[in-house]
Amino acid sequence: MAEVNVTLNGRVYGIACDDGQERRVRDLAAYVDQKLKEISRAGAASNEAHLLVLASIMLADEVFDMKDGRVAPPANTAAKTPMAIQMTPEDEANIISAIDHLAARIDTIAGSLSKL
Repeated sequence: MAEVNVTLNGRVYGIACDDGQERRVRDLAAYVDQKLKEISRAGAASNEAHLLVLASIMLADEVFDMKDGRVAPPANTAAKTPMAIQMTPEDEANIISAIDHLAARIDTIAGSLSKL
């Protein structure tokens, strides 16, 4: 098991991953960080929790669009992976469920913070 450090929104996080997947995790984190920066520059988020919720929703929207065939996967991700990754409907459902769960938790935390 390998561990890589990634930076999201200026914070460093240690992420465990399978050996050999370090570059993939860094690339994914860089993509998420890019989305966070886009939202932040647009001034769309009122705090960090809100920023994370918006980024989660944007990324889920991209997944749904690709799943529905409305857009092709980003060209740069295909070039970085040696083979295409096939995702089963069960994998997609699990990812969507995880994003929904995280968005709900972030929303709860944001609500608690706004009461302070």
